[in-house]
Amino acid sequence: MNDDTPHGVASESNAGRKSSLTPELITKAKLYINEFREGGFVLPTVEGLAYYLGVARSSVYKYEGENSEFSDIVETVRQLQAIMLINGGLMGDFNASIAKVMMTKHGYSDKQEIDNTSSDGSMKPVFNIVGVSPDDNSASGDSTE
Repeated sequence: MNDDTPHGVASESNAGRKSSLTPELITKAKLYINEFREGGFVLPTVEGLAYYLGVARSSVYKYEGENSEFSDIVETVRQLQAIMLINGGLMGDFNASIAKVMMTKHGYSDKQEIDNTSSDGSMKPVFNIVGVSPDDNSASGDSTE
């Protein structure tokens, strides 16, 4: 095959199997970024993009790996989603719990680290060891008097 093979057409790397990613699908994917709300979506998502394009989510991931232009579109969807989650969470437009869960997909986390040590040693554990002898009858309440 020659070097001017358009995206979506079989190449030597996929052993003659033709991809279903077409220039029209790429154009439609670009439209999703600006029109996702008109499709009833609150946020842009990979799932929403797949639905908008009429393909499976796995196909979106496949196209993302095959085509740099499509990969850029998917990355824009993710970036826009993160920005909207941050802004919507800060403004109170989104449920905070849902926004927090969705932000984990963007590398954010909500974790607390508890340090049970102190730099000056003041929190050092103290162990008191008390010896008990077997001849000590006071512990059992027996008296020899």
